[in-house]
Order: sequence, then C-alpha cells, then structure tokens
Amino acid sequence: MSSEHKHRNFCGRTRREFLWQAGAGFTGTALAALLGNDGFLNRQAVAADGATPWTNPLAPRAPQLPAKAKSVIFLYMYGGPSHIDTFDYKPTMKGMDNKTIEVKTFGRGGHKNQGRIVETRWDFAQHGQCGQWVSTLFPHLATCVDDIAFIHSMTADSPIHGSAMLMMNSGKILSGSPCLGSWVNYGLGTPNENLPGFVVMLDPRGGPISGAKNWSSGYMPATYQATVMRSGGTPILDLASPEGVTREMQREMLDTIRGFNEEHQQLRPDNSNLSARIASYELAYKMQAAAPDAVDLRQEDERTRSLYGVDEKQTEVFGRQCLLARRLVERGVRFVQLYSGGNHNDANWDAHGDLKENHDLHAGETDKPIAGLLKDLKQRGMLDETLVVWGGEFGRQPTAEYEKGTGRDHNAYGFTMWMAGGGIKGGTSYGKTDELGSAAVENRLEVKQLHATILHQLGFDPNRLSYFYNGLDQKLVGVEGAEPIREIIA
Repeated sequence: MSSEHKHRNFCGRTRREFLWQAGAGFTGTALAALLGNDGFLNRQAVAADGATPWTNPLAPRAPQLPAKAKSVIFLYMYGGPSHIDTFDYKPTMKGMDNKTIEVKTFGRGGHKNQGRIVETRWDFAQHGQCGQWVSTLFPHLATCVDDIAFIHSMTADSPIHGSAMLMMNSGKILSGSPCLGSWVNYGLGTPNENLPGFVVMLDPRGGPISGAKNWSSGYMPATYQATVMRSGGTPILDLASPEGVTREMQREMLDTIRGFNEEHQQLRPDNSNLSARIASYELAYKMQAAAPDAVDLRQEDERTRSLYGVDEKQTEVFGRQCLLARRLVERGVRFVQLYSGGNHNDANWDAHGDLKENHDLHAGETDKPIAGLLKDLKQRGMLDETLVVWGGEFGRQPTAEYEKGTGRDHNAYGFTMWMAGGGIKGGTSYGKTDELGSAAVENRLEVKQLHATILHQLGFDPNRLSYFYNGLDQKLVGVEGAEPIREIIA
C-alpha cells in the first residue's frame, strides 16, 4: 500500500478511530479503565497476573477489626520540638541554668558525656481536670488537655533529621518503604472517589529534608502515595484544564472514549503501575470538580475562621491548613498530614541557635489553629472518628549544644508526642523521661508502637496488615511486629 493511500485512509477515519491511534494507542489504554469502572469490561479487565479481575485499588474496604477512627490528621512539627519546654515539665531544672552536669547525649554533635544545662524559658501550669502540665507556649491547646493523651517516653532510632523523619513516616530509617498514609490508603481505600485518599500540606517556607520520600508509597503502586495540596492559591498544581478546554469538552471526550466499538474492547491493562497511572488521570478529572469546593474556605462562617486563626497574620497559614484538613476528612479523605516548619534551621522547630525565639515563632503559629481544630471536630461530632496525632521526629536535649547560647541538639533518647480523638483516652499521660528529660526511663516506646496504635484505632491488626514484596510479607511495624499502646486507648 502506498504512503499516499495510507495517508488518505488515516485522514478518512472517524473521530473515535483518530482518538484510538493518537498517542501511540495510549487513549485506548485509558478506555479500558474507564469502561472497566462502568462494569462494561468486567470480562476483559484483569490484574497483572492475567487472571484476577481488576478492581479499583482505592475502593473503600472494611477494616479487619471494629474501628474507632475513620481518618487521621497528623500534625507534623518538623525539626524536633522540645518536649521539656512544651508538655514534659521538669521542675528540678529550675535554678540549674548554665550548670555543667554529667549526662549522656547523642545528637548531630555526636556522643557527649556532659553538658551545660539550658533551663526552660517558659513557665508551666496545670490545666484541665486531668491536671496536665503545659508551658505558656501553648495557652490555647492547654484548654484541650482533657481530650488529649500525652506520650512522654517516645524514642527514635536516629538523631539525624533525614533518617528520623523517614522512621516516623515509614517505620524505616532508610528510604524506599511506604509511609504511614500509604498504608492507610492501601488498607482502607477511600469513600470519596473525587478526592485523594492521602493528602499532604507543606509549610510555605519549603518542604522537609528527604522531601517526597516522607509521603511516598515506596514499593507499593503509586496509587497509594500522597497528593500534595496547598492551602492557598491553586490547591493542587497541574490540576486545572488547559486554556480553552472546558468541562463540557472533557465530558465529550470521555463520552467519545466510552463509545468505542467492540473491535477494541479486548485491550486491557497489563501491569499494575499503568493501571495506577490511568486511575490517577481519572481521579484528576474528578478532582477538577470536587477539589475547588473542598478548599473553598469562604463557605466557613466568621466564627469558625476565627476559631482557627485564619484571619490573623501569625496563624493564617497553619490555620487555613487545619481548617482545610477538617473539610477534607469531612469529605472522606483518610489521611491528612500537615507540616509546621520548612527547609532548614529556624524556618522549622530545629532550635540549634536561640531556643526561645525559635519556639515562640513556631508555637505561636500553630497553637491556636491546633486548638481550633480539636474544638471544631468535637463540636461537630467528628473527633470521635478522627484521630489527631502531634509530634516531630525527636525532641531536644536538656543541655546546650554550644559553649554559649540557648540552642539545644537533637534528642532521640526520649521525647513527647500526643494523640486525641479516634477512640483515644483523653486526659491521660503515659511514659516518663528522667528528671532532666534526657532519656525515657519508664514505659519506653518505639515509633513502631505509635504506628501500631494508629493502625489499631483504624481497625487493623498491625501485625496482620501486610504487603508482599521482595519475598516477605512487609509490614509498617516491621516483620517482628508491635503492639498498640493500650494504656491510652479508651
């Protein structure tokens, strides 16, 4: 056949045939997913093994056990907030400022056997019926302590930001493993097909060290990784339609694809990664309609905006993120992670220089929004089914890092995190560090036990939730397993 004849034949084809050929047939691949979701290709659409019927990987699934929580909001204080200046009161340190003592520490400065005490720069007081000690850094959050379980004996496997963050997010100090949000996405799916199941919001000052590894799906399909969403401007980048392309045109395109004749129905996805990519394209199309409504904070009344501090300069950014997190879980998003602190040094909680200036800044930005989130969830009846987690990758040492100044090095030997809602027993404290807060000495906990508690509240047996990879049934809590912290579970 001559090239001229081929050309005339191609140009004379129908619009459907043109779409089929366009993009080396990739539009035809998308067709299989679209028709499969409509139930039209159930006999043809199969998984990568060529036999198992293909199903939407984000379809909602029932938990293994009765669940207390339906979703998680993880408030990540990047950089390592100081436990002994926030929620772990150490009165014996009073009057010890600048005194050199014998204490074993291990941070970015290496192993040390003594150091100069940096006494806390804030006052502590007891709050709520439980009498929890809280520093003046968190006056708003102090009014919520009866809904919070404080965990004072957390430890981490690394005193270095990158590996410690990966540990807190994925359970491993090395990259390549799925993060906590991906495990939740994988295990439960999402009831809202128009929004991502897992959302991350970063500090406008920049993303954390290790970057996207902290919200990656690792060895799982890309379907389960996070969607990064911004609290201001365009919430999801590259989501808007190209200029001149209307929703009506997109709908017509989808209708055209769905109208392909039986001649092309035999095409099917032949690997899970491609299927995940196609599913993401379809999700993007659906989000173009759903996301603008979800992030439109103008729908909230003035009282609610004030509760989160949205209209105040200091709390505006994190306030918007906390309010947006509530709106997302309200619409079925399973896991939302907010980052307070960006890039490096004093742009986050990493107080190596002036501890007071650093923590005044970051606590001032987050205190009112976090308290607003807890109160708003509670008054809407959502706190019972929403698990809120607060903390960073580690804490701070009780001693100065340098000969002069108030900066403190990283402390992975003992630090504080807290949980609220989602079946957690409020007004409780668990674990204990020594009299200086240098190390956990009572009910010492590892990150995997924190993860096990989160999974348990969502209805999982943390030792049974697994994904087969590299010859093993991989688990978030490790092949050796872990038990939840039952003392803080209601």
